[in-house]
Amino acid sequence: MINWRVILNIAKTHLLTKMKSTVTASLGVTFGIGAYITLISFMTGLNEMLDSLILNQTPHIHIYNEIEPSDKQPIALYQEFEDAFNVVNSIKPKQSQKKIHNGLPILNYLKKDKKVYGATPQLRAQIFYLSGSIELGGNLVGVDIMEEARLSNIGDYIVEGTPQDLKNSENGILLGAGLAKKMSLKEGDRVQVSTIKGDVFPLKIVGIYQSGIADIDNIQSYANLKTVQRILGEAQNYVTDINVKLYDINEATAMASRLGKQFQVKATSINEANAQFETGSNIRNLITYAVSITLLIVAGFGIYNILNMLIYEKMKDIAILKATGFSGNDVQLIFMSQAMIIGALGGILGLIVGFVLSKLIDNVAFQTEALPTITTYPINYNIWYYVIGFSFALISTFVAGWLPSNKARRIDPVRIIRGT
Repeated sequence: MINWRVILNIAKTHLLTKMKSTVTASLGVTFGIGAYITLISFMTGLNEMLDSLILNQTPHIHIYNEIEPSDKQPIALYQEFEDAFNVVNSIKPKQSQKKIHNGLPILNYLKKDKKVYGATPQLRAQIFYLSGSIELGGNLVGVDIMEEARLSNIGDYIVEGTPQDLKNSENGILLGAGLAKKMSLKEGDRVQVSTIKGDVFPLKIVGIYQSGIADIDNIQSYANLKTVQRILGEAQNYVTDINVKLYDINEATAMASRLGKQFQVKATSINEANAQFETGSNIRNLITYAVSITLLIVAGFGIYNILNMLIYEKMKDIAILKATGFSGNDVQLIFMSQAMIIGALGGILGLIVGFVLSKLIDNVAFQTEALPTITTYPINYNIWYYVIGFSFALISTFVAGWLPSNKARRIDPVRIIRGT
């Protein structure tokens, strides 16, 4: 029967009498796990920030009418040309409206769907921004701003003003930050917008919108849906887009396909719209985990070397223990206990070091005009990283302790005492 009290007491005595070796081994575990926690928390935090920059501004399903060529050209309607080889030059798209047919009934249908968290209409219009002698082309998006704020994080990107300010103003506009900078405009100023037909309307700037994507901020602004409908001279049921947010994003692809066939519209899922970005994101995550695993493996070899040397330094102790009646298994358990104590102590300290370093990075100021919502470097405090780090500390020290202790338990104590 194994006397764990005696084994643990001997293990503790060995660790305390060789304090320098114990501290060195513990620090090897500590810095390995601390570096892993810091690196993976920082890199995954950056990846999540980049992902959210794009994905938070993309609806789960985007419904609109797409202009595309007709499947059948007029010549196909003549039976006498059915068996002939026809060449059609300069094919033109079929005449179609930009608005979604029965847009409001579709919107009401979506809001009643139990899988849908929310749906909001939009009206996109090509316009010119006029300020003095400056004339810039761009887009004006009519939205239900309070519903947009509920379904997305648009409120976080309004650097001046609030969504409520736009709702309360019939002739208000959230001007893109790039446009405001180019035209030297600020909140409270007025800007004129001109439609492609030449109609000019004055709007009051109630806020500045900055998405962090220059190509958007330089051309796009937001106004109330009714305001844009009035500017274009269209009815209240005129909408060009419907953005849908689901409870489960994984159902977006299947539901988009079903909605497209059901209502004869173009329905694009978030996976389809961001396919290239998602590929880049997957590659970044793959690199992050590859680097992290490599770091753990390198730390594991360092831990093994330290513990291996620690055990070989105690060969005479092994001989004495065996000579006084301890079996090979007892000797192995003593040194395995030492390894596990070092692993547990170093692992806990490593988690603390990793958390402290992550906190320090998290509090470092990071300010840029391109990312108005980011004030510090992003850190991901995922609890599973800490679980993996501590588990690896225990597993690596177990392996690092078992290999040399397994050899030590078979050693003849007489040979060690003789020095052979």
